[in-house]
Parts: sequence; C-alpha cells; structure tokens
Amino acid sequence: MEYDDGTRDVFGSGPGWLVAEGPYRQSGYRNDEGDPVEHFDATACPEPKDWQPALSLGAHPVPDFPVLNPQHASIARNHAPAVDISTADDGTPVADFGAVIPARPVVEFLRGRHGRTVMLRAGYNLQSDGRVDPGKTPSQNTDMAFPYTQKDGPQRYEAAVHLGFRYLEFPGVGIEDLGAVGATVIHAEHPAEGSFHSSDDTLNRVFTLLRDSALLGVQEQFVDTPTREKGQFLGDAVNISYATMALFGERHFTAKALREFAGSAKRYWDSPDQRGSYNAVYPNGDGKRDIPDFSLMMPEWVEDYHRLSGDDALVQDLLPCLQDTAGYVLRHIPASGPTAGLVTDLGGGAGPYLHGIVDWPAPGRFGYDMDCVARTTVNAQSWSVLDAVSRLCGSAGLAPEAARYREAAEELAGHINTRLRVDGVMVDGLYADGRPSPNASQHATSFPLSLGITPSVHTAKDAERIAGMGMRQGPMTVHRLFRALLSQGCVDAVLELLTEPGQPGWARLLEAGGSFTWEAWELDEGSDYSQSHAWSASVIREILEYLLGVRVTAPGASAVVIQPPVCRLERAAGSVPTQRGVAAVSWQRTADGMELECSIPAGVTAQVVLPDRTFSAGPGTWTFGPRGLTGLTQRAPGFVHGLPGSFCG
Repeated sequence: MEYDDGTRDVFGSGPGWLVAEGPYRQSGYRNDEGDPVEHFDATACPEPKDWQPALSLGAHPVPDFPVLNPQHASIARNHAPAVDISTADDGTPVADFGAVIPARPVVEFLRGRHGRTVMLRAGYNLQSDGRVDPGKTPSQNTDMAFPYTQKDGPQRYEAAVHLGFRYLEFPGVGIEDLGAVGATVIHAEHPAEGSFHSSDDTLNRVFTLLRDSALLGVQEQFVDTPTREKGQFLGDAVNISYATMALFGERHFTAKALREFAGSAKRYWDSPDQRGSYNAVYPNGDGKRDIPDFSLMMPEWVEDYHRLSGDDALVQDLLPCLQDTAGYVLRHIPASGPTAGLVTDLGGGAGPYLHGIVDWPAPGRFGYDMDCVARTTVNAQSWSVLDAVSRLCGSAGLAPEAARYREAAEELAGHINTRLRVDGVMVDGLYADGRPSPNASQHATSFPLSLGITPSVHTAKDAERIAGMGMRQGPMTVHRLFRALLSQGCVDAVLELLTEPGQPGWARLLEAGGSFTWEAWELDEGSDYSQSHAWSASVIREILEYLLGVRVTAPGASAVVIQPPVCRLERAAGSVPTQRGVAAVSWQRTADGMELECSIPAGVTAQVVLPDRTFSAGPGTWTFGPRGLTGLTQRAPGFVHGLPGSFCG
C-alpha cells in the first residue's frame, strides 16, 4: 500500500498467519435461494488457545490456486444512522431508516447480558402495532432476522452480510439499553453522476426514485434484489446496466458482468448443439440454468456498452460468444412447416422459463398468449441478436460474417412483418399449427417497433395504438415500450407513463410509499413481492436521451446529438457523464420559442437539433435562442455553423 505521504506498507499471507473458527452459529436459511441466516455469538469469540497456524499453499501461483483476476469494480460503504427510533405497542424499539437501503445493521448495546439472544429483525413494512411485519409480502418470502447472542456489558454488533430493508426492530431490548443505531449501506462505487430536473415535480420525484434504485441495485455485482437473491441475473444486469452506464458513467461493473456471463457460456453451454446460451444467473451455485429471453439480450447489451465506452478489446473477446448466440437463433428457425422462417420453441429454460418468459413476474405479461410457439417478442429479440452481431462483426473487420448475419436479419424481419401482423395489428405469435394468436398485446407491438423492425407504413399507427393502451408491460420490459413510443416522437405518452398515478407505474409506487423500485408494478400474488428490485430503472437512459435530450451516437462518445423534446415540459436541465467528459444541457420554452444552453466535452462533435434548425458544433458552450445562435463561449477548439434541417415531433 502506497500512502499519500509517500510511506509504504506490505501486506501478505505467510507462515505467521493464524486461523480460528468464527463466532457464528448455524441458524438455517433465509429462503430457498440458500442464503444462510447470520447468527453472531459474542460469547464464542476465539480465545488465544483457539488460534492455529494457517495452511500455506506456497508462493503464487500454485496448482491449487492458479489464477487471480483483478477486481476493477469497487464498493462504497457508507454509514447511515437511523432517522427515527420509535416504540411499538408492546415496547419493542423499532428503528426507521427513512427509505429502503441495502445495508448491514450496526448497533451499540449499552447493557448486554451474557447468553441473551436478541432477534434483530429487518423489514420493509410495519404492522398496525408498530412492529416489523415478518409476513410473506413484506419480507419477500425471506427470514430477515439477525440473531445476536450478547456478552455482558457494553458492546457493538455489526452484521457481516447485508439485506434490503427500511425498518429494524429489537425484541426483548429496552430502548434505554440502545446506544447508536445505524447501518452500513453497501452499493457500487461509480466514477461520476449525471443529473436531471424538469418543470414537472412528479417527474423529478420519479427520477430520484429511479436514480436511487439504480445506485442501490448494484453491490459487489448487479443483483436481482439485495434481500432475497443477491445473484447476478442476466436480465436484471442488462436493465440496471443501461441505467448505471447512462447516469453514473459506470463501465467496470458492466464489463465484469459481460465477462462473467461469457464465462458461463463457455462453462455450461459449449457443445455445438447448445452454444449461444448463457446462465440466467451467474456467478452463483445454480449450475447450468438459462432463460432464453435473457440469453438474447447479450448482443444488444454488448453493443450499447461499446457505443458508450468505445472498448474495442472487450468486444473482440466477446465476439465468438455473440456469434454463438446468433447461431443459437438460426438453429431454431425451421425451413419448412407451419412456422417456417420464424424462431420457434427457442430451446432452453425450464418450467415457467421454457422457450422464453416474455415478461416477469407473470402479472407483467398482462395476458400475453404463452401458447404461441413462435412468439413475437422472442422473434423480435432474435432479430436484434442478428442485427447487433452483424454490426459488431463489421466493426471488427469480419465483413463476410457481417453480411451473413445482416441477410439473416432481413429475412427474419420479413417473416415477422408478414406472418405476425394480422389485419394491420401485430399479434402475440403463431401456434404450432401455424394459426395466429387472436391476442394482440402491447408487447407484440412495442418489441418490433422499438427495434426498428416495423415498416414505416405501420409505425405511426402502431405507436398510437400502444400509447392508447397505457401501461400494459411489466418493469422488466418497460424500456422496450418507451423506446417504441419515443421512436415515433410520442414524448407526451412517455411522460404520462412516468407521472400518472392512476395506472401501473412509478408514480403509483411513490403514492404507495415506495422508496425503491419494485419487481412488479403491484405486490400481487405471483409477483414474489420484491420491494427492492432495480430493473425498471432502465428507463433512466430514455429520460436522459429524450427528455433531457443528450444521445451518444458514436463509439466512445466521440459524437452526440443534443435534441430537446417537443412535449408538454416547459424546461429541463441536467448532465450526462460520457467517456470523454460531462455533457450538460439546459433548455426552456419561452413565448418566443426555445432557448438552449449546452456544454460539450473536448474531442466531442455535437449535432444540436432544435424544432426549427439543426447545428453541428465542436467542443464548447453555446446558447441558442429562437433565432438560432445568440452567444458563444469557446472552451476548447471547435466550430459552429448552421445546417439546413428540421425536427418533426
């Protein structure tokens, strides 16, 4: 370790190290995910006689420990004191942290009693008597206890593992026996943070909810939830990554996750007839387990990472796995039969995950016809695989492969548009005998529209149709709905989804007292009741790109588009951390038109698109008024000139 004052310390294992059994008791498991309950016994701390020499394997590397991979991602650990300590009807002290946090309880007991076990219990909600509610819904089917066996006298308890919770109670302890009560909040540490603020107060509150959830949805890795399943689910990781890369300039956790999921493919899916799938959750102890829809997310995710980071080297490393995923899609397109030309019964998954889950939890499907063997959502995602892999191969100089995947994508798009559109409307898919489903869900229209598969003759009508349906997709796929609407300039429809509490969504969640996004829009049977699930924070990307109006358009953010929206918002301001620095934008509507101020990092070319004019600009700060360019403060060498153009919203 090298310190700021120039001094150094060297730490390392060796023959002088000692080990002893830790003071923990076996207390069962929190849930069926295999997470053990942590029971710390202060009376069983190791005595000097209990310490034994550690086993030394020798100087690294040795056969039993051959590889060490550096951990580039880092974790923040911040102390959060309880904001309030109340007393339940039966006298039990209950600490309130004010919001849901992923944290390790830290408690000072002023007067301990040797051998007394205090059953600290965390939770999301309180019962009517003021106690923490341990029921199925408020606990995500999880035992949220922290048993602690005291010794005599003053002492400090600090948990070694974290859970997501808001409340913490201390049964059997008088409030006079408690000292400081707090928690160590655990979340990923990111290099920067962008911002967003607008003229709509509800939108601002929703953005804060999304921001907090994205930040707290990553600890040592992307997580399903900090309470029930701390494993890195692929679908959750993709969605949260879209938010953290856009708002926090995060790259390390995404690169780490991409490498790990590619490693899962090589570990479990390397036979020729199975290549192209990835573990649904990895790394954990599940072994070989996939969800087809999640596997299809990988190429699009890699391309988005490359767009923001410009990391050619990682793309080169991942490209063989991504080509395998393209092959996985192509293997499931029959050349003949009732569903010829469409991805049919996409292999993989089991139980509710068989052939793809469309949306999750099940209530988020809003009645999607799961009896279809050629599902529209799966086919649209399969097209995105071929489309993304084609472009990534092209950027890597693999022209023949790029052309082959491009041709396959065009052929699949043709079948999607001819066979899955019935009477002008996209349906949920085809049955095994080739009949189209009579159901036309929002998913079936939004997926192709969001990806650019839908022919221009249908785009406006499709956008109008799904906008009129309100929120009919779950948090897992809501970013698809947003991208579909925004592709057609339906900004006000997106604002309605973000801010209207009368329908499923974040505004209703805020009205229910939520401080962390949920896994499902409602805590219904079948939703697993998760109140700390960050995957709907994915739409942070769309807010920054289309409501603030900053879109990265070239790898490594060498080019951006600044385009304030045509919508009901009167003003917005914010910043976006890019690979080359922070892009800041502020715009407002006046009686005379639109006023815009923007600051662009050095080395970035920006195209500024206003309702009546387009400008191309280099690094610097510019002010645009209703008559065009009205002021220039040059911060770096650059250029400004007017270009003909228009924006139609």
